[in-house]
Amino acid sequence: MNDPLVLFGFGTTPLELLGFVLAVVTVLFNITQLHWAWLLSILSSAIYGVVFYDARLYGDMALQLVFISVSVWGWKQWLSGVPDTAESLPVTRLDRHATWRAAGGWLLGFALLWYFLSRYTDTDVPMADGFLTAGSLLGQLLLSRKKLENWHVWIIVDVLYVALYLHKHLMLTAVLYAVFVVMAVIGLRAWRSDGSGGGRMALK
Repeated sequence: MNDPLVLFGFGTTPLELLGFVLAVVTVLFNITQLHWAWLLSILSSAIYGVVFYDARLYGDMALQLVFISVSVWGWKQWLSGVPDTAESLPVTRLDRHATWRAAGGWLLGFALLWYFLSRYTDTDVPMADGFLTAGSLLGQLLLSRKKLENWHVWIIVDVLYVALYLHKHLMLTAVLYAVFVVMAVIGLRAWRSDGSGGGRMALK
């Protein structure tokens, strides 16, 4: 049922292809701040969890489970808007202290995941998997709160993911993340032009 196939010269599987389509639509919805993006994010995360397990990318596989949980929370945040008002959740920026905390959290998460993956799994890319898993989690959390900086994180992460997925021969997923780089740049510009700070959400 999930036998390998070739699409436009790329080796893939039906699950990877379905995850690809859902992920692209998710980011499109995020750029326009359509809350249904969170539902598609849950579905694509579940599918990619299986894809990454087959590729022995255990950090990314576990990250999909976290994404599902964060997506449920993020969906609620977007729907509930500003407490005690009828306003939708606005796009805002991190202040200097929050930016340093976010960077520190990324590095700490990277160190912990790198240690765990290298010691307790058979992945052959524990450093890359740990760094990008931690960065993706940060990006998703910032997205959930409509922080403009989520796009900066996604641009960095997605560029590096292209290289990782090429290394793992997940060609269609590498193409997907190249598309994500472009979409993240578009999202950043769209959110910047949305009011005083810009606004929107992201995949992963």
